[in-house]
Amino acid sequence: MANYYEQINRLKRIITIAEKLIADIAKTKSGKNVSSLKPTKTKRNKKRLRRTGKELTDFRAMLKAEREKGTSVAELAKKHSITTGYIYQL
Repeated sequence: MANYYEQINRLKRIITIAEKLIADIAKTKSGKNVSSLKPTKTKRNKKRLRRTGKELTDFRAMLKAEREKGTSVAELAKKHSITTGYIYQL
C-alpha cells in the first residue's frame, strides 16, 4: 500500500508543478486568464482558396512548366502554399 500512496503523492506534485507553469504562462501573456489563451493562427486557419476552371488550367500549366525546369515539388508546394500531394494529384 505504501507504493500506492507514493504514486498518488508524486502525481499531486506533478499537478501542482503544472498549475504553477500554467499560471506563469498566463502572467507572461499580458495578464490574460488561462482560459483566454488561444493558439495563434496558422496557415491552416486561413480561408481556403478555390480556383475556378480557367485558373486551375493555368495553374496546372504553370506547375508543369516549373517542374520541367527542374524545380522540386517541395519548393513549389512551399512557394504556392499547397501540399506536395496536391501537386502530384494535378
